[in-house]
Amino acid sequence: MTSSRSAKTRSSSADVAFAQSSLGHVLSGVLAAGSASNRSIANFVLRNPMRVTALKIDEMAEGCQVSTATISRFARDIGFSNYGAMRSAVAETLHSEMQPVDKLRHTIENRQGSVWPGDQSMEYALANISATRNAQSQAEMEQVVKKLSSARTVYVLGFGLSSYLAGLLSLHLQPFCPHVVQVAGQGGTEVAAAHLANVGPNDLLVVISFPRYALDVVRLAKFARDHGACVISITDAPASPLVEVSEHVLYANSGHAVLPSSATAAVAVIEALAVSLMVSNKDNVEKAARLTEAISAYLYGPATRKRTAKKGNKA
Repeated sequence: MTSSRSAKTRSSSADVAFAQSSLGHVLSGVLAAGSASNRSIANFVLRNPMRVTALKIDEMAEGCQVSTATISRFARDIGFSNYGAMRSAVAETLHSEMQPVDKLRHTIENRQGSVWPGDQSMEYALANISATRNAQSQAEMEQVVKKLSSARTVYVLGFGLSSYLAGLLSLHLQPFCPHVVQVAGQGGTEVAAAHLANVGPNDLLVVISFPRYALDVVRLAKFARDHGACVISITDAPASPLVEVSEHVLYANSGHAVLPSSATAAVAVIEALAVSLMVSNKDNVEKAARLTEAISAYLYGPATRKRTAKKGNKA
């Protein structure tokens, strides 16, 4: 099981790193504005970069459901002499982007002697955060911050373990956004659907999901998008079903040798997003000060110790 999980982890990391590369950005541009056949090819390469490195042109054509001539024309359109040159570029990009991550994972998985499982889990967490930091786009994060700042209502959605990540993000956003709604909370799909019933063009939905992806999360994200809301996802890889329904995506590597997915990098992304929002506007400094003042009476500190001491002396 460990070897198959490790392979899945490497594949997920590779997909994210490849999508953030120069070639990945070219393919993303085709995906956004190309012809139907070119979008199909770009989508296939972005979702399966490691697989593409081993495919012959006829196998690639079959996978994309287009002709070999269309594959050759696509390769030329994005700047390569032929399909073979494009495939080599995909392989070189993956090697360049993934070398630091693969080196770390190889060290974890092939260490001599017995390894305490907890220690190995922590090293996977470090590897996920490192890969996420390297793949994260500052421009994408800044765009998300702008959308959060201007939204009438920010809805935050996650089911299962992701519901706790949604709760964490909601708490971080509440002091700095006019209206924040944690869509699911302790409820299920029915509660979430009720919260989103009036979602509209001036609203924003942040949806969080990792393997194993919740089907209802995808359905509700599509509902919000179809009603004009901006959808932003926090997920693990370009192959995530949330990517195709989202206007912006923040990636957090979630690979783990034992767990279905690790949430460590997701927490790091949530904190990075919260900090980016806080420092994006001078008014947010004043909001943070007001929040601190409002809750200071409930925080443990010198004043609390004095009150506690006085109560003890009276007793």
